[in-house]
Amino acid sequence: MANFYEEVQEPVSPPGQYFNSSVICSYVFGFLELAVPIDDSQAIPLLKDVFLPINPRFSSIMVRDQNGKMRWQQVEVKAEEHLKIPIFPDTTSSSDQLYDEYLSYYVSRILTERTPQNKPLWEVHIIKYPTSNAAGTLIFKLHHALGDGYSLMGALLSCLHRADDPSLPLSFPSQTKSDSQHAKKISLFKKLPSDISSFFSSISDFGSSLIKTRMIEDDKTPIRSGYEGTESQPFTLSNISLSLDRIKGIKSKLGVTINDVITGMVFYGIRLYMQEINEKAKTANSTAVVMLNTRNLGGYQSIKEMQKPEAKSLWGNQISFLQVAIPKLSQSTISNPLEFVWHAHKLIKRKRRSFSVYLIGMLLDLEMKLRGPEAVAKIIYNTLGNSSVVISNLVGPVEEMALANHPINGFYFTMTGGPENVNITIMSYVKILRITMRTLKGFIDEQKFKLCMEKAIEIIFKEAMELEISERPNKN
Repeated sequence: MANFYEEVQEPVSPPGQYFNSSVICSYVFGFLELAVPIDDSQAIPLLKDVFLPINPRFSSIMVRDQNGKMRWQQVEVKAEEHLKIPIFPDTTSSSDQLYDEYLSYYVSRILTERTPQNKPLWEVHIIKYPTSNAAGTLIFKLHHALGDGYSLMGALLSCLHRADDPSLPLSFPSQTKSDSQHAKKISLFKKLPSDISSFFSSISDFGSSLIKTRMIEDDKTPIRSGYEGTESQPFTLSNISLSLDRIKGIKSKLGVTINDVITGMVFYGIRLYMQEINEKAKTANSTAVVMLNTRNLGGYQSIKEMQKPEAKSLWGNQISFLQVAIPKLSQSTISNPLEFVWHAHKLIKRKRRSFSVYLIGMLLDLEMKLRGPEAVAKIIYNTLGNSSVVISNLVGPVEEMALANHPINGFYFTMTGGPENVNITIMSYVKILRITMRTLKGFIDEQKFKLCMEKAIEIIFKEAMELEISERPNKN
């Protein structure tokens, strides 16, 4: 990256520089589980004709111009250098489980490997071996400097088509407008107390975020080792698949949102694991960093729309984060786990009105101007390192997809590059919700962690189904 070039193109955005620095090297991994064996003869033509034209950054590298500014320099791309097709050992076993293990080892390795800086920052891995979930697996490894999860998932989706009718566009779950419509009917006088409360809570959130980033660390617990440099250590990936219909059933029973249900389940599962490993950890101070897309859009725009200067959601990184305290296990929450969901409902409702996310973004922009990208990367690194878990979510299409006539059974993602020991990503696809857990190998017991998460889900579902409507608390 230290070389100078005469011909340069667009500047690298500030977040692009944060995520490709000496402090942080972050990637987004997208996993496509295919229903039929992969025909890799189509791979190179698809990369050249479909993937590369999506955005100039896929055929560019980061360079420093004569003024010391980082820019994207377009280069000739040899697609075959970015295509990885591993060979697993032969096996005479008829069980698919053996290849699950090989895939797990392979994924654990590529999660921490860096792509060369003198080539465009992406790779595609084709796993031609069957597992318990798929006849074959495609893995897209995309550097976070190319864009955030929204941009990169939009890019992947532009390569795919509807399995039932390729001529029709993919569609996404609609977002309710009830809150905004209701807000319009409220008079200015009645809104004033809410606005004042929102102002002070935003300032409080912003202040606590600053303190958390610079001064206070979470307790060392079974989900936070406190070790330095864990981002370069091996991680394992595990998944839980949930029926969206079950989640919607809990939502209706409790009178909350799907996000409330998922957040409550995840927080309860984390606490169950912490208690399982160390009884005292159930009341430890632990924080989740929730990554947010600041575009405030209901679905993905087309790639062409993303790239228009006047577009509402430009291609790139438009993200911020919130720090959220993970509720502690108390006598009341042990006896009524639904309190985790109701707590999440109140928390998300308050945070939705908060503008602290934008204050954090403005602060990072100011730090960038005054101290440069390495300093901002250090702030982000410390924020993640001082917390216990990072959570992110994306919404997938409601129809089944296909890639070059290969139907897709499953779709999930994860992110790497931060020092956190637990990273949880959530994605919906058709009628399935996929929770993906990236955990530090040798420190987190990934099997026990997964079992605790599944236990939390089952307990909350059972408790919700047995709840009488009259037993709902006042959530306002």
